[in-house]
Amino acid sequence: MTLKPWREIAVPHEDVLKGTFQQAEFAADLSRVHEGTATPEYQNPALFFQRTFITEGMRLLLDSVVKRLSGKGGDPVIQLQTAFGGGKTHTMLAVYHLAKGDAPACDLPGVPVILDAAGVTELPRARVAVLDGIKSSPNQPVVRDGQIIRTLWGDMAWQLGKAEGYALVADADASGTSPGKAVLETLLRRYAPCVILIDELVAYVRQFEEGKTLTGGSFDSNLSFIQALTEALKAVPTAVLLAALPESDKEAGSQRGVKALEALAHYFGRVQALWKPVATEEAFEIVRRRLFSSINDKPAAETVCRAFADYYTANSEDFPRETQEGRYFDRLIHAYPIHPEVFDRLYEDWSSLDNFQRTRGVLKLMAKVIHRLWKDNDKDPLIMPGSLPLQDADTRNEVIYYLPPGWDPVVERDVDGERAETTDIENRDPRLGSVQACRRAARAIFLGSAPSTANQMVRGIELERVALGAAQPGQPVGIYKDALRRLGDRLHYLNSGNNRFWFDTRPNLRREMEERKRRFQDKEDVFPTIRDRVQKTIAGGVFGGIHIFTAGSDVPDDWQLRLVVLPPDAAFTHSGRCLAIERATEILKHRGDQPRFKQNRLIFLAADYDSVSRLKDQVRSKLAWQSIVNDIKELKLNLDQFQSRQAGKSLEDANEALRRMIRETYKWLLAPMQEARPGKGLSEIQWEHFQVNPGAPNLSQEIERVLKENELLITEWAPIHLATVLKNWFWKDDVKEANALNVWQQTCRQLYLPRLKDDTVFQRTMAAGAESRDFFGFAQGKEDGRYVGFSYGKRTSPIMDSSLLLIEPVTAAGYAEAQRAADEAARPMPTEAVPGTTGTSGAPPRVEDTSKPTYPAGGTASQSVKKRFYGSIELDPILAKKQFADLVDEVVMQFTSRPGVKVKIAIEIQAEASTGFDDGLQRVVKENCNVLKFKNAEFETGE
Repeated sequence: MTLKPWREIAVPHEDVLKGTFQQAEFAADLSRVHEGTATPEYQNPALFFQRTFITEGMRLLLDSVVKRLSGKGGDPVIQLQTAFGGGKTHTMLAVYHLAKGDAPACDLPGVPVILDAAGVTELPRARVAVLDGIKSSPNQPVVRDGQIIRTLWGDMAWQLGKAEGYALVADADASGTSPGKAVLETLLRRYAPCVILIDELVAYVRQFEEGKTLTGGSFDSNLSFIQALTEALKAVPTAVLLAALPESDKEAGSQRGVKALEALAHYFGRVQALWKPVATEEAFEIVRRRLFSSINDKPAAETVCRAFADYYTANSEDFPRETQEGRYFDRLIHAYPIHPEVFDRLYEDWSSLDNFQRTRGVLKLMAKVIHRLWKDNDKDPLIMPGSLPLQDADTRNEVIYYLPPGWDPVVERDVDGERAETTDIENRDPRLGSVQACRRAARAIFLGSAPSTANQMVRGIELERVALGAAQPGQPVGIYKDALRRLGDRLHYLNSGNNRFWFDTRPNLRREMEERKRRFQDKEDVFPTIRDRVQKTIAGGVFGGIHIFTAGSDVPDDWQLRLVVLPPDAAFTHSGRCLAIERATEILKHRGDQPRFKQNRLIFLAADYDSVSRLKDQVRSKLAWQSIVNDIKELKLNLDQFQSRQAGKSLEDANEALRRMIRETYKWLLAPMQEARPGKGLSEIQWEHFQVNPGAPNLSQEIERVLKENELLITEWAPIHLATVLKNWFWKDDVKEANALNVWQQTCRQLYLPRLKDDTVFQRTMAAGAESRDFFGFAQGKEDGRYVGFSYGKRTSPIMDSSLLLIEPVTAAGYAEAQRAADEAARPMPTEAVPGTTGTSGAPPRVEDTSKPTYPAGGTASQSVKKRFYGSIELDPILAKKQFADLVDEVVMQFTSRPGVKVKIAIEIQAEASTGFDDGLQRVVKENCNVLKFKNAEFETGE
């Protein structure tokens, strides 16, 4: 159901509608009305009562005045002592117009009811004296019809009885001394019924210095006058006095003002009747009458109010408890078209400000609000806290006027306006922008929290009250909760805690954090922090070494499986240039200036390109919060307890968010591979990439799972797979055996071979295939064409060293058969004589020494033990670095890996130049040779 906008139901007064009102028009001026110079809305009795809502307090007061002037009782003295802007002057104006009788009672809305209740048919016209403490001056006499008047009592007597009345107090006026009670009683009786209205009395009396007499008398003479006047009024049954006194010492002004207030309150207290202040519910009607001329469609207004009441009931958990009560609907009706929450915040919170007048301040502010909303063609069903057009300069200035300095940037940057963060968020997020969720929530928070002070124990407004000030029927309340979460991340002056939100002129800790974030640089601060976090996240697991952001020259080129974690500036992406693959390829091919040989021992972990910027930002946030917490501990930052706790909690949240962000960012495993194509050699290096699950409990286990499932790493290898590798790559042509150590080492070097976890996997595979005759045989060496320590089809645990051979199964089977035949041939003849033979029977057979190894026929054992090796090789000067590395791996390490073997390597360098070597070259070479500790390094003539 579409609700009718307020602008189609309630019509503002012309001056509000057009914006032609003046701020001063909202300030009732008793003196100007008495002089006949006020605006029509205050000067004209009928118009005044038409726009005046008679509150309960005003009704009781007018009833007392009517009875007093009619001689039917009533209070002789009424003190109007309420807060600043509480409607004192407005009430005295009502008494003024009622007593003057310039308009018949029937033309004054609300007055006939009061007369009927008092039993008065017609109210007699009374004389009225108005004494204005602001307008009167203690040292400046006034002249009325040629008569100089100096004091308050002189002015009162002149207003009541002109020259004749003044004559009664002339001497007292001339001398500045108070007239006696009897004189004042005579004056009042002579001119009764009469009303005396005294406004701003404290402001007048506080101008007298003690012990000093001015034209208007002295401090004591004026207090004596008030005392005598109040006593005289009791004796005159048709005379009444209304006096307005400030409620607080601060409104009284100086110390003399406070002293005057105390004295006057004492004298009035003896005979006074206190006036009941305006209730909040009554203020609804006061404001509505002053700002709106009529409600054109009351059924539509009730429909709107009912929709809001039902909306609050249906979402009871999201709104304050009072909205669930049936009388909240009545409050909506009374306040329409303004939401009751606007009045509650203004009357309960803003009226606590020293310079905010309760009714007058609300009128001035709401007049500007209504004018701007009308001009902007606002379509909201009610004028709510979230509706306040704080982007409008007039409205914003009116609000900020009552607040301490420093609120302008708060509104402009965080709450409302083209440059506000709220507007930017809504422009970027159409879901929030469609209902202005951010701006409405921020306006509601501002209205409810701006008048607060830093000394409050509980600051801000609850989430439920933010929703009450912003949400409208038909809208999901959750959208405002989402908006608040976004605001908490972006706004600089918004604070929150314990489910409450408030703005403050001091930038919040988030603003401090945002400013500190700029201090931290990628290389010096951010990357080291990421490295530490990654290091804590990844345990060893299947890897012999984990290298985080390590330079390629520092990643060892050995037989251990290693995980290389690339830095954030080498991130992985599916599209465009992939810096991760470029960096990984460089590390894979080179170890510093040297080539890398064990390429199949490296696996890479890379960051996701799209997540890196968010990760770096989160790291900066964490570092910023950490610096704030450190400064708090070292007393370098002065914060209250709430902000200190908030900083600690924010640091915890930042750490937890960083932990999640590390997992979400470092999620790509990169594994190099090559294809070996018959007749075409090796393909270029290719990179396989697989994504790890960021939500897995343990990153190390997750990496291991992904490697195993995608066969990037083998932890258990079946013998048949080893046999297949041997058949495809090692048993070729006439070579039917392969060195087991070389096979293992080749799996570490070649990217087209399987990647085994370690040599233990290789040894277990050999042991598992030893009993079978389908895969391979073993030998501990081969000498003169014969296998040493041959084994085939027997359980064994072969020791993988440089001598262990893996023999092709057909060859091993043939060798085993030949060995069996040789063994049978070498077996001794039976002891029985063979028929048909000659010779001595019974000769013992020859028994071979079984302690010596036996070989197949034709074989002889080695007659000597080889104890020394010598070899020489010429290296290509251009490829010498690579060739020498191969030499060390393939030959030298065969010796150095055996205990007790001493190895000596000598390098001989010869260089010749037909034109000779220049002096510079000779000097450089000699210096370098000295540093490298050459035994001999000489240049010769060559003759």
